[in-house]
Amino acid sequence: MKKSLLNFSRIFVGVLFIFSGLIKANDPLGFGYKLQEYFEVFHMDFLSGWSTGIAILLCVFEIVLGALLLFGFWRKQVTTGLLLVIIFFTFLTFVSAAFKVVTSCGCFGDAIPLTPWQSFSKDLVLLVLILILFRNRERIMPVTENKGIQNTLFGLVLTASLLFSQYTYSRLPILDFLPYKIGANLPELMKIPAGAKPDEYQIMYNLKHKETGEKKVMSDKDYLKTEIWKDDNWEIVGTPESKLIKKGYQPKIKDLLITDASGTDYTKELIENPYYNLIVVAYNLKETNDDGMSKLNALALNAAEQFNIRAVLLTSNSAQDADAYSKRMKLFMEVFYADAVPLKSMVRASPGVLLLKNGVVINKWHYNNAPSIDELAKEYFAR
Repeated sequence: MKKSLLNFSRIFVGVLFIFSGLIKANDPLGFGYKLQEYFEVFHMDFLSGWSTGIAILLCVFEIVLGALLLFGFWRKQVTTGLLLVIIFFTFLTFVSAAFKVVTSCGCFGDAIPLTPWQSFSKDLVLLVLILILFRNRERIMPVTENKGIQNTLFGLVLTASLLFSQYTYSRLPILDFLPYKIGANLPELMKIPAGAKPDEYQIMYNLKHKETGEKKVMSDKDYLKTEIWKDDNWEIVGTPESKLIKKGYQPKIKDLLITDASGTDYTKELIENPYYNLIVVAYNLKETNDDGMSKLNALALNAAEQFNIRAVLLTSNSAQDADAYSKRMKLFMEVFYADAVPLKSMVRASPGVLLLKNGVVINKWHYNNAPSIDELAKEYFAR
């Protein structure tokens, strides 16, 4: 029984760590964005600039730990590392859940979104299994005792996980779990179906008795039902609060609003363009690769001149900063504005580019592997 439990714990923990690491390594920039949230919550903003690098190291660490556990190599060091990691993440997810500071843990990236409480429960299970491994670490048998083979396998796993993380960072995620993936119909993903129930809210009043000073908190329904509003001794103090009591239907894309510098809404015009159009995304121009932007700017210029393709730049920067950047880079593209959150989801690159037609994401690219105008023409425009 003990042997079966030990083998189950070893296989389950090892596979889960590899899976978790690979899912996050598939989208290291997205994992970096999640780490930035944690850094802000814990007042560690000085680490924000290193978030992507830290994200890649954590992904590699998870994959290597999981693989070494399955191989049975260096059992003392591996089980100690696993225990320290799970204690840290159990604490982190508990704080996130209890104080509602981060709404999604990012444990499995965007592939399997978990709430903080779900993630905390998952970590508790892992903690129990890893404690079993730690206490019985001497009974973990390696697949080979040959030191040369052990070092070779370790080197191969480490190199492969580093190369994979670097590839997805310098290109785009191999598997895209975000709503703006290739083939997505953006207008459809922004709609709420007929008959779908919206969020339900309750208005909460803070009441105070003028004579006794007694205080009450009462919902709008109870306020009317009890007819307390007829009693002149009770007065509403402060501003009534709106409280979400039941979550309704949530469209996949709910936060995309594209405007010009004056605030005019251009979302429908740009997203539902029936012709091919290029959407260049750079959520933060201060951190955008200039060479990449020059490359996409030349692509936009050639597309417009040769095929009358509209190209726009989306950013979350201020109009003043965007104008200065546009002049410095001699941008041909029109500049529009949107919140950073949807822009980060559109394409995991700064800058990146999406090819849209009639609201559908036809394709998208990182600036490192953006196509030439000849390639675009052959594949799309000249058809």
